[in-house]
Amino acid sequence: MRKMLAAVVSHVFSGATQKPAMRGLLASLNFSNDATCDIKKCDLYRLEEGPPTSTVLTREEALKYYRSMQVIRRMELKSDQMYKQKFIRGFCHLCDGQEACCVGLEAGINPTDHIITSYRAHGFCYTRGLSVKSILAELTGRRGGCAKGKGGSMHMYGKHFYGGNGIVGAQGQVAEAYNISALWKLPCVFICENNRYGMGTAIERAAASTDYHKRGNFIPGLRVNGMDILSVREATKFAADHCRSGKGPILMELQTYRYHGHSMSDPGVSYRSREEVHNMRSKSDPIMLLRERMINNNLSNVEELKEIDADVRKEVEEAAQFAITDPEPTLDELAHHIYYHNPPFEVRGTNKWIKYMSVS
Repeated sequence: MRKMLAAVVSHVFSGATQKPAMRGLLASLNFSNDATCDIKKCDLYRLEEGPPTSTVLTREEALKYYRSMQVIRRMELKSDQMYKQKFIRGFCHLCDGQEACCVGLEAGINPTDHIITSYRAHGFCYTRGLSVKSILAELTGRRGGCAKGKGGSMHMYGKHFYGGNGIVGAQGQVAEAYNISALWKLPCVFICENNRYGMGTAIERAAASTDYHKRGNFIPGLRVNGMDILSVREATKFAADHCRSGKGPILMELQTYRYHGHSMSDPGVSYRSREEVHNMRSKSDPIMLLRERMINNNLSNVEELKEIDADVRKEVEEAAQFAITDPEPTLDELAHHIYYHNPPFEVRGTNKWIKYMSVS
């Protein structure tokens, strides 16, 4: 092995052309394999102990997390652009700024676990395994979308993923869900992505108590730094272990922030200042925090991360081009996939004389 590496180094520095892959190999020889990182202690409710305050981050994990968060960020920015160009219509809620939540949650659970989300779900679609092409094509209502162009931004689905539900946090329903899950000791992790605003209302104006991790009352809770992917990952592992051990449900509040407004019709500046958004971007951005952690711990360098950024931009641009050129579903497919594993049957259209054939 040593002879092979020596030969590689000798070949490169003897004047041979340095290809990017070769430069990457040489650079990787000097990177650390892992690093021990300190993370913020979680606030606990009805728990004697919580997640650890330090964790090990491997180089492989760091690169994976960084790329995933960059893909989601670029995908949301492209969605914003495509909406303004009228390729995307209807409701559209972007999650840029909250990337550490979806990537960190996925890093702390198993692929076979089930996730149900709210409407701000594009990032979760990606972390659950859906491609950027299928997500953007769903936003534009094309056949190549993950729901074949019928769901749009608010109704996306994948394996073990049921996303884009419009009603979130309705107090009666939440209380009922808390109650029955605690009564039956269901292995359920409730997530509150606290991005500080309910549509356009600051949480301090809407809630007498903003300790959302205590809202389960009889359910244990954690309040987590939702801008740090490692904090989210470790808290999720802790919560998942709590449920898998038969202790019943647990509630996690992820303190995060959205850069865009509530939806595309909300500029997001009438109820908060531009300075506030700028401060969050400059001091607490989840991608920036991970990038600094990787560089400071010698898990990567600026050049390598720039290469990842360029690759991500290319992937998202190609996906966007697909999303605006892929054909829309035909009208005769309007009633398809109403039921799963059902024989074909007729469905009446908006005109009682028109009938469509529904197939699974």
